[in-house]
Amino acid sequence: MSDINKAPADQGTVREELGLTTDRRAMLRGAAGLSALAAGGLLGAVDTAEAAEPSVVTSFAIAVLPDTQFYSRYATTDEGQQFQSNYGSTPFDAQTDWIARHAQAFNIPFVIHLGDVVDQQNKPNQWRVADAAMQKLETAGVPYSILAGNHDVINDYDYHRPSDQGFGTDAQRNLASEPYLQWFPKQRAARQSTFLERDPSGFHEAHVFQAHGVQFMVLSLSWRISDAGIAWARGVIQRNPTLPVILSNHQLLNIAADGNSPQETDYGLMLWDKLIRDNDQIFMTLNGHHHGAAYLRKYNNFGNEVHQMVVDYQMDYQGGNAMMRLYEVDFTRNRIDVMSFSPWVVQKPKAKLNQFDFAELTQPNQRFTIPVNFKKRFAGFLRWKPTASTTGAPILPRVRTELLAGYVEPTRPVVRPPAHVDDYPLAPDTYAHWRAPVGITEGKVVQPGDTLPDVAGGFDMTRTALLPQAQAGDVVWSTDRHYLSSAAGSVLFRNTDKTVGRISAFLTAAGAGVNGRSFWDGYTIEAFVKIPADWDASKHRWANLLGRCGNRGRVPGGYRGGDPEASSVLFAISNLREVQWEVVPASNSQYAQTNWSGELIRNTWYHVAVVNDPATATTTLYVEGAPVLRNVARAATGTRSQNPPQPWILGAGWWDGVLDDGFYGWIGELRLVGRPLPPQQWLTARRG
Repeated sequence: MSDINKAPADQGTVREELGLTTDRRAMLRGAAGLSALAAGGLLGAVDTAEAAEPSVVTSFAIAVLPDTQFYSRYATTDEGQQFQSNYGSTPFDAQTDWIARHAQAFNIPFVIHLGDVVDQQNKPNQWRVADAAMQKLETAGVPYSILAGNHDVINDYDYHRPSDQGFGTDAQRNLASEPYLQWFPKQRAARQSTFLERDPSGFHEAHVFQAHGVQFMVLSLSWRISDAGIAWARGVIQRNPTLPVILSNHQLLNIAADGNSPQETDYGLMLWDKLIRDNDQIFMTLNGHHHGAAYLRKYNNFGNEVHQMVVDYQMDYQGGNAMMRLYEVDFTRNRIDVMSFSPWVVQKPKAKLNQFDFAELTQPNQRFTIPVNFKKRFAGFLRWKPTASTTGAPILPRVRTELLAGYVEPTRPVVRPPAHVDDYPLAPDTYAHWRAPVGITEGKVVQPGDTLPDVAGGFDMTRTALLPQAQAGDVVWSTDRHYLSSAAGSVLFRNTDKTVGRISAFLTAAGAGVNGRSFWDGYTIEAFVKIPADWDASKHRWANLLGRCGNRGRVPGGYRGGDPEASSVLFAISNLREVQWEVVPASNSQYAQTNWSGELIRNTWYHVAVVNDPATATTTLYVEGAPVLRNVARAATGTRSQNPPQPWILGAGWWDGVLDDGFYGWIGELRLVGRPLPPQQWLTARRG
């Protein structure tokens, strides 16, 4: 952040960096996160303010497509065409179709794709989906830039050092083998009316578009640029010394743990030092990759502002729910207005909508204004003389009016905190319900041999004897809990560290009836979970909330899948802080089936439910009530145990005869039910 500290004295507060001046702040009632937004933080007053703006303006809009990877993946036949099957349409197609139909009316001269075009670069069907979606722009004559994200290249190693010798840059790739270069080659880019050039590797490209007599360059850099690529980028700028430059890149800026604040990355700082800081023409950067949205204003070597923005919705509901952005560059009012919206949500069948279907995101990090004095900002390289518009009104209010015309957001369910410890629905066929006992004391050590009660079947869990490297104080009771959990608290696993093998766990007793359950009639598994602010992937990845003892390779049914040494149940947090639900099904024990969530935010409570329904052949993972995108297609029934039955594990997993992959964080109450339950019967609902 050293460059920020060198900014002029008028840099302003963080909110002012979001374009929220004192008058405008008074109008905003948006919340910082999805849960707060769901509670009703709408920005209705902004429309009134916008209506008072000048009716004639000189402005244009840039459309931005953040990571589309899951749109490409789950629209394929490989994944059961999940979007088409559920909604009769697909999100990627909805985005580019909307742009193609509205580019002229809303003065959209250019589109920027931020990379991760597909999720799995070795799957041709995903490229076909992306190809068809982008062809809609080509057919309509709407030019665009595109770049390869880490999911679009064969070698996607993380950044190690900013040089040609670093792993995974364009210099290390076999260009003839890269699918991205086959589906989006230079020849295809050159068909764009705005195309300027590509670098020798073919991964990085430059475009020039014009709006109101002013030319802009969009410089798009693919995943992990080499020193040679940076030299090319600098050369493109030098060869076009009067053009304001928008730098698009897959990774540059990140989002802090609070989900809103900007956080710089090593790779982004490398680009700042090697490309941005001494190129005054670069006034704005856009990137995806990191899940969420944030804005950062920095100052270059010339004392001028560089506006950096990250936006990526892939881990939100339905892989992003087709959320995209419009950036209205307004010469009349000297500002850039930002709108985040979905052209897909408004066309979904009404019966399919739920409380997570927002047509527009109105939180301060999703809808904001950036003041830019364009004449002053570009004075060092450009004589500012735009062609004034004789007609026209601000673009984004018109987009908003058309988008929301006739659209009624679904009614959000009323949530009510529990009135007492038993204020939750009782469910028939509850096989076990483990929860902290009443009267716990915050921080009290759960000693080896102490029990975690099962309030349903009496199959209490017991903390195991101390495992190697573990200490008694590594597990304590906590009064911290999810606001919809009626339990007295939770179990906190502390000091877990897989680098030294330090774990703790609870087990059911040998011979407990719940050990043999196979859930032939389906199941609902619920848990409340929270991972700490200092969660570290190197120490805490693949941390198991729940498992079963015994190697999955030995379950009845002839298992033939991967990791035969692992448990038949994996309810875990991955290295990317995703919820993983993986089971060896009872009705087809040859292979495991896996559901994945999006990324969990640290230091935040979540309710997670997994519902297996034999009637629909589905297993659906829900996080905070929202069904995730990466669910099992054509799911089998139940979960398969060892024979003879083996104990259940809380707080750790299993690997080839020993407990492994300990959990770090809080586990609230956890319930196993032998049938699929609707949300009205989950632990987040109330009894009466």
